[in-house]
Amino acid sequence: MKKIIMLLVAFVSTMLISCAQQKAKKKVVVETKKPNIIYILADDMGIGDIGVYGQTKIHTPNLDKLAARGMKFTQHYSGSAVCAPSRSTLMTGQHTGHTPIRGNRQLVENQEGQVPLPKNSVTIAEILKEEGYVTGMFGKWGLGFGEGDPNNQGFDEFYGYNDQKLAHRYYPPYLNHNQKIDSLEGNDWTHKVTYSPDKIRDHRLQFLEDNKDKPFFAYVPLVLPHAEIISPNDSIFKMYDGKFKETPFTADNKYTSDYGPNIVPHEYAPCDKPLATYASMITRIDAYVGEVIDKIEELGLTENTIIMFASDNGPSPEGGTNPDFFDSNSKFRGYKRDLYEGGIRAPFIAVWPNKIAAGSVTDHVSTFWDVLPTITQITDTENPDTIDGISFLPTLLNKDSQETHAHLYWEFNIKGGRKAVRKGNWKAVWYKVNAKADKQGTLELYDLSNDVSETNNVASLHPEIASELKALMTSESVASELFPFK
Repeated sequence: MKKIIMLLVAFVSTMLISCAQQKAKKKVVVETKKPNIIYILADDMGIGDIGVYGQTKIHTPNLDKLAARGMKFTQHYSGSAVCAPSRSTLMTGQHTGHTPIRGNRQLVENQEGQVPLPKNSVTIAEILKEEGYVTGMFGKWGLGFGEGDPNNQGFDEFYGYNDQKLAHRYYPPYLNHNQKIDSLEGNDWTHKVTYSPDKIRDHRLQFLEDNKDKPFFAYVPLVLPHAEIISPNDSIFKMYDGKFKETPFTADNKYTSDYGPNIVPHEYAPCDKPLATYASMITRIDAYVGEVIDKIEELGLTENTIIMFASDNGPSPEGGTNPDFFDSNSKFRGYKRDLYEGGIRAPFIAVWPNKIAAGSVTDHVSTFWDVLPTITQITDTENPDTIDGISFLPTLLNKDSQETHAHLYWEFNIKGGRKAVRKGNWKAVWYKVNAKADKQGTLELYDLSNDVSETNNVASLHPEIASELKALMTSESVASELFPFK
């Protein structure tokens, strides 16, 4: 009997210890702080504009250090070849055959604001806000007012440009702060006093400071280096002043209008030293990234903060820029608005201390619409049913469970329509899709395994593959009344 009692006591003790251990485990899970997420997006920055991707004329020490602390992607793609649809794919996790915004289009001609992201869209910010994150967006939105406004798409705080045409100017009279107008001191379309990116910088750093004790998502779509090509005459500009042989970009150029009483706000300012100015804009991006890193370290948040950096499309040859001089598109063909690699191949760097291996490099093929499912997997939340993306978290964590895309698809509705598909190492590009029969373009096919610059069209040599990819261009596209091919 005594032995039975002793066995019962031992059994109860074991059960109590086990329950205590289970409670402790559960307590650890509950108390584990959700990682902060910062996603920084450059505007019209080429993959070749960053030192770690091969740039030699422009200094990007902070971005280079960021890559050294985390993972550099060599086969990452933007969502589109221009601003608004690229941002739409990022926010919704849908490619441009499905995402609501597929081009740069004003809602009403000659009025502020682009076609809005529909109210029923599910964005990264909405998902994270529901998960308890504080959400902030600082920079250029470009996805519309009203139902498309950042505050109506999941962001607790918004400071910057809603209208992307206003973002053609770096010295505007005002910026948007949530639903209010914030007048910028000294700026009146004639005088250039307050440099808007610095004002935006102040607000994003304050957001990090204010929310240091809460999980936060900071979306930082920078305006730089999108034209106009302009920079304060400060120490960053002086790094490059006189370094290059310059050809001034004057008011006589198309789509150019100087500050003053006759300014056309959505056009670009002339620039006496466009090479030095562009270089300074890239280095200024780098400085802003460095300030975010420093603030996170100052607040003691480094270990629990994920930082991602990308660009929304390839480099632009507008407003006095010279992407060929800087090799901004690296070895890739095409620029902004192109669906060749130079228009959509993007830099991507991700840092998460003690999770992502420092100095790692991956050739995993990924894209903007993969960011949403990656973040939902990080935060253990549900994906919307409509997404096209695949989480690349296994790649970030060096796990063997990484899924891959069967194919990637892009479309762009300008000049008769443009489409592109990548499947494995095969890349198909088709321009003037919807032009009249006698002017319609033909499908081009490239083997990226040995022709990453897309110089050798092999469609005639591989008709079955060309036909397969052309069929995908049809099946992946759901027609849009707002963005028809024209």
